[in-house]
Amino acid sequence: MGAALHRVSGEAGKGPALTGCRPQKARLVFNSSPVSISPRLSLINELAESLLAVVFPTSCSICGAEVRGVSSLGVCRDCWAGVESWEGTSCERCGGSIVSDRAADALHVLCGECRADLPDFDVARSFGLYRGNLRQLILQLKFRRRERLGRKLGALLEHTWNKLDGMDPAKPPAIVPVPLFHSRERERGFNQSRLLAEGLRNRIEQHPGGRKVVVDARLLIRTRATAPQVRLKFQARKENVRGAFAVAKPESVRGRSVLLVDDVMTTGATLSACAAALKKAGATKVIALTLARATPQFPDNGDTAQSAGVDEFNRHWT
Repeated sequence: MGAALHRVSGEAGKGPALTGCRPQKARLVFNSSPVSISPRLSLINELAESLLAVVFPTSCSICGAEVRGVSSLGVCRDCWAGVESWEGTSCERCGGSIVSDRAADALHVLCGECRADLPDFDVARSFGLYRGNLRQLILQLKFRRRERLGRKLGALLEHTWNKLDGMDPAKPPAIVPVPLFHSRERERGFNQSRLLAEGLRNRIEQHPGGRKVVVDARLLIRTRATAPQVRLKFQARKENVRGAFAVAKPESVRGRSVLLVDDVMTTGATLSACAAALKKAGATKVIALTLARATPQFPDNGDTAQSAGVDEFNRHWT
């Protein structure tokens, strides 16, 4: 597996990667009860955090090393270098890693799940595997309310976007983040998928010939609350999200390609349900991009006390 993991250019490629590094617990105590945070208050918190980072050096939120400056967002250079992309053989449809040599040599490389039941999206790809530093950063984004970190992580999706066939910066598809149910978004204070989509949007607009790209966070809605997917098996996940999404503005997707953005993909059930709603509304093609992929072949074996899918406060990440 090591040969298939690569560092990407930019900030995530500076300095040697840290190995065998045990994440330290944060010094601050966070309230684990749901708290609704307004966008204005969130911005004030971010500005205060930036000022403190300049005046007082902080510790890396992953390894504990000293960090100075604001642009690193509380993560040291070595830990950013440890955020790796997945470049191995993958399923043509869902992007899942292929470990069988026989399957990899086939004319059409499809995983067993896609051979049995094709998802409703046309193609899905992930930046990296849900493990190590990437997993730690995703958990920090979702449960420590680190919104600026979301846009920085979203910029990594440009690496995956560039490898997609037919992606023209001058004619980008509609970018749509996977929605949270309204009560969950109020509880968290933001939608992490929207932050990732905005980070990707910012990088696409910087391409030569690129034009202004709109992230439409209100186009796709979640019509009902769903149970956490983390402990459900494949078929139960599909049933859990079946019919849970709808398109609020069908005229915005009719005859267009749509780029779905989410943080973590496991079985693809949520993304497939979103794609089904988009195609029902008239979308011609649905591409799904996620920051990380969790698979049975490559589970999270990081040296942490938390179980897969649960943060330090014992809250599910899905």
